[in-house]
Amino acid sequence: MNYKKLILSIAVILVFCLITSPIILHAEETQKHNYKPKEGYVPDEETAIKIAVAVWIPIYGKEEIESEKPYQATLKDGIWYVIGSLPEGWLGGVAEVEISKDDGCIIRISHGE
Repeated sequence: MNYKKLILSIAVILVFCLITSPIILHAEETQKHNYKPKEGYVPDEETAIKIAVAVWIPIYGKEEIESEKPYQATLKDGIWYVIGSLPEGWLGGVAEVEISKDDGCIIRISHGE
């Protein structure tokens, strides 16, 4: 009789392990470590400008973007607004980008005429 109880107990434990192991494995998989700085992924003007230049160059070309130095970045309501500049007296547009301070998401990219 004790032998049957032992076999039944082992069977119950095996079934429990088979049922719960996918749940435990899935929970570990979906809870990957992620560090998010308190100040967001784009904490300052320097970082915002580096991101802006990195996304502008493939779109508008390195020569065009470098001709629009110096760049200006301002933070308003959690959004970095980064723009290029033109030499004094020149007419035309400059590259612009809006970047989320919190997660670094590019919200808008444009170039004036």
